[in-house]
Amino acid sequence: MIKKERLARLAEELKNRGLDALYIGPSADLEYIGEFRSFPDERVRGLMVGSDGRCFALTPLLYREEMTDAFGDLPFYSMWDDHEGFAGAFKRGCEHLGVSGGRVAFNDGVRAVDLFAMLEAVDIRPANGQDLLANMRSRKDGEELDRLRRAGAIIDGVVEKLYTFIKPGMKERDVIRAIPDFIEELGGEGESFAPIVASGPNGSMPHYGGDRRVIAEHDSVILDLGCRYKSYCSDTTRTFFVGEPTREMREVYEIVRRAQAAGEAAVKPGVTAEEVDRAARRVIVDAGYGKYFFNRVGHGVGIAVHETPFIIEGNKKPLEPGNVFSVEPGIYIPGKFGVRIENLVAVEPDGTAEALNKTTREMRIIK
Repeated sequence: MIKKERLARLAEELKNRGLDALYIGPSADLEYIGEFRSFPDERVRGLMVGSDGRCFALTPLLYREEMTDAFGDLPFYSMWDDHEGFAGAFKRGCEHLGVSGGRVAFNDGVRAVDLFAMLEAVDIRPANGQDLLANMRSRKDGEELDRLRRAGAIIDGVVEKLYTFIKPGMKERDVIRAIPDFIEELGGEGESFAPIVASGPNGSMPHYGGDRRVIAEHDSVILDLGCRYKSYCSDTTRTFFVGEPTREMREVYEIVRRAQAAGEAAVKPGVTAEEVDRAARRVIVDAGYGKYFFNRVGHGVGIAVHETPFIIEGNKKPLEPGNVFSVEPGIYIPGKFGVRIENLVAVEPDGTAEALNKTTREMRIIK
C-alpha cells in the first residue's frame, strides 16, 4: 500500500524544487513509496506523483491485479494493453494530473527509450529526479531500522553456517549454491545481491564474479553476502582462512580488522562521510598497504543494497540519525589474496553507532 506520509513529504519536496510531478518507474524508490516490486520485463509501469499529492498509476493490464493490490484505493489508474502500447495511457494520466506543459522529473527506473516515447506523447519538460527520494530513503525510521536489524541477524546466522560448511576441496560455486537455502532456513526472503565467494588469489578482486576455483588448504576465502527481510537488505563480508594462514595473511588481516574498527568508531551524527572513509583508510595507509585499498569505505543500505550516503573522500555531507551504511575496508594483493571485513552501521540519535552485524571480526580458521 502507498505510504501516505512519504507521499506527502515527496509532494512537498517537488514544490520546493519547482517541479510539477515525479514519475517513478520500477525501482527501490517505487518500493519505498508503494511497497511494490514486480516481475522485471519491458512493459512500462509506474507511479506519477504530483506536487499537489495526487497520483496516477501507469498500469499494463498484465499487472492490473498486482498494481491495484499494491496501490489500493488510488483514485486513477491509467491502464494499457499490449496491442495499444503505453504512450496513450501515459498521456491520459498526465492530463488527469494537469501536468501537461509542466516540469516533470523521472527517476532511474525509467528506460531512456521509454522516456523518449513519453516525451513524444506529451508536452512536458523533463528533469532528473534520481535524487528526489534519496535523502528521504537515507534517513530510516524505527520500523525500517528494525527490519534492517533483522536482516543483519539473518545474514550473521548464514555466515556462522558457512563457517562450519566450507571445506577444502569444495568449489566456490558449492558455497554460493548453499547460501539461498541457509537464508530461507533462517527466515530471510532471498538474497539482496549475488554473493561473492572469492578464494585464494581470486580474493584480490573486490567484486570477483567467478565460481569455479577449488578451495584449497592455506587459502583465504572472502564471503560477501546479504539477504532481504520485508524489503530491506543486509550486506556483510567476512574473510575466513582454510588451514593455517601465512604470516603475511595474519598481518594483513589484523590491519584490516583495525581499519574496520576505526571506521566504525568514527561514526556519529555530524561527522562527514569522508571523515569515516579517512579514519578507516588511514590505518591501512599508515601500515604501508595504501596502494592495495582502492575503493570507497562504504555505501548506504536500505531497500537498495547500494544507496546514499556513500562513504567516500569528497562527500562532505554530515551523517544524520537514521543513516545506515557499510564500513568495509579491504586489502587486495594481486595474484596472492585479499581480506575484507564489513559491517552495516546505523547512526543513532544519541551519538552512538550501532553495528547491525554481530559476527566476530576476529580471525577465524577453518580446520
